[in-house]
Amino acid sequence: MKLNKKFGLILTFLDILVIVLVLVIKSNSTVDVKMKDTKAAANVLFNSEEALDSYKNQEIQEYIDARPVIVYDNMTMDELSEKLNRVLHSTMGGKGNLIATYTIENGVDPYLATAIILLETGCNSTCSSMVNSCNNVGGMKGSGCGAYASFPTLDDGIKSFIDNLNRNYYKYGLTTPETMGPKYAESKDWPIKVNNYINKIRSA
Repeated sequence: MKLNKKFGLILTFLDILVIVLVLVIKSNSTVDVKMKDTKAAANVLFNSEEALDSYKNQEIQEYIDARPVIVYDNMTMDELSEKLNRVLHSTMGGKGNLIATYTIENGVDPYLATAIILLETGCNSTCSSMVNSCNNVGGMKGSGCGAYASFPTLDDGIKSFIDNLNRNYYKYGLTTPETMGPKYAESKDWPIKVNNYINKIRSA
């Protein structure tokens, strides 16, 4: 009787062991089948491995395109615009984005352009009448505003000012306050004042 009980226990243990082994094997087979089915489904969806690779490359490119783009001084365009807006007041308030985008597009230093605007217009606090009446932000000579140029809108005046820097200064290698000074203004202190504003913008 005792021998039969022991034999029965051994059989029960062996049965349990067999069941466990069957379940493990079945589970592994299911995982393998699922992996094969996933790959097969992907190939059907994209018709070929080349199409699947193309999709992966597109996903990677979209990820790269979504990353913030640094445009100047380790800042994105939005960050640069916000920095410029912190020093532009009165009539020029909120024009940081226009200055940032248009200077970058035309290869002009946005700090330098903004510094000249602040010096020539006083828009660090209250803009001059030349800005308010003539939309002239850079003290540009011309007609329509006495001896100075007049523009239909403030945006036109800003763009014309940046175009002027690009066309009459940058293209001749005059890209700093020191090299621009003799041509831009009669005052010998002009470069020093522009640099002071540049430092103020940089720390804004």
